[in-house]
Amino acid sequence: MTKPKQGRGTRKARKTTMADYAMSFERLGQWISKRARSPTLRHPRATSLSMLDGAVAAVVAGPVSMASEEWVCPLLGVDPDAFNHDTEEFSAIAATLMRHNAISETLSTRPESFEPLFVRSPDGEVDPQPWCMGFYAVMKLRLLVWSRLLPPNGTEHLMLRPILVHCIDDAGRPLLPPARRTLGTQPIIQNAWRNIPATVEALRQFWMPIRFKLRVSRDRERGFQGIVSRDFRRS
Repeated sequence: MTKPKQGRGTRKARKTTMADYAMSFERLGQWISKRARSPTLRHPRATSLSMLDGAVAAVVAGPVSMASEEWVCPLLGVDPDAFNHDTEEFSAIAATLMRHNAISETLSTRPESFEPLFVRSPDGEVDPQPWCMGFYAVMKLRLLVWSRLLPPNGTEHLMLRPILVHCIDDAGRPLLPPARRTLGTQPIIQNAWRNIPATVEALRQFWMPIRFKLRVSRDRERGFQGIVSRDFRRS
């Protein structure tokens, strides 16, 4: 990611870190809400902080490393060029990337302290659906690589159930059929949210060898392409 270009005008303090560019997380929530209601701007797929938090968790814990533009742009409803300019859009991007770094750091060093940003009512009731829908939104960006966990009869599928049981499809229907929304005779949806922090860490551990293997393979391919390019220039 290139450093964004600052507009002309009065001289401002030099920005050197992502934190210097980022808006506060609270302001990011307001920015998302406003953009989601805009009659002219591209709408974000993440329509709340809770949904964005779930999406970022899926990026961190998922099967492949994703370029920032691939997931940030659809989640915030911005174009890739927004990464190159010091604007309010880039301030929102920076805040999102800082959230990514924070979740990554927590899961890497203190996974037991990871807390999803669920919506809570004034009386303390938890609504995990926005968070889970954000997680699923990122899954859909790379559904093929998540496919190993999707067959309902596979044991790996059980890892996803605490999340997917709260999700709905584009028509508003539960994503999981009734048979997969129960454990024995008991519905799992009431307390499934309590298992989500452990689920996210389990997914991260499950995919980690694959992510590492893909990264090594990609680095080797880039190195090979560099050698071919140099040899071609010499010929």
